[in-house]
Amino acid sequence: MEAAAPRTPADHRVELTVTSPERMRELGRRLAALLRAGDLVMLTGELGAGKTTLTRGLGEGLGVRGAVTSPTFVIARVHPSLGDGPPLVHVDAYRLGGGLDEMEDLDLDVSLPESVIVVEWGEGKVEELTDDRLHVLIHRAAGDTTDEIRRVTVRGVGARWGAVDLEPLESLGG
Repeated sequence: MEAAAPRTPADHRVELTVTSPERMRELGRRLAALLRAGDLVMLTGELGAGKTTLTRGLGEGLGVRGAVTSPTFVIARVHPSLGDGPPLVHVDAYRLGGGLDEMEDLDLDVSLPESVIVVEWGEGKVEELTDDRLHVLIHRAAGDTTDEIRRVTVRGVGARWGAVDLEPLESLGG
């Protein structure tokens, strides 16, 4: 991965080019090192962009139990920690049309303090859970299903992420 654009210290984001699924998993492993219990990660990108692949890397980096697969039909999966880290709650909000009201049955607000919650398709649905979140936006070339190159923007929102240095993510290389 390579840095796509310079940023100022006040800008809590990095922009990367990810060249393969393994690099996407590596980005997830690197992001996991920045996460702690109580963190919300929102993943945005079209079908096949790499959201679940990134989440697999997060699971590996957090050291959780169970294969991280898309929870599309079960909506949410909990992956307990194999060590002393937080569990990973992996949510796929694709089939949920409404906002936080429709997601209340998942009790994400109850799980958040002791877990890392990753929500695919969460934009416009889970922002009310917390003022602090990490938003990962994954772009791929429109209509090209064979191109593995992705443009990824990692943006920290809120005071929690204002204090986190995202710059080490830029050192992944292409």
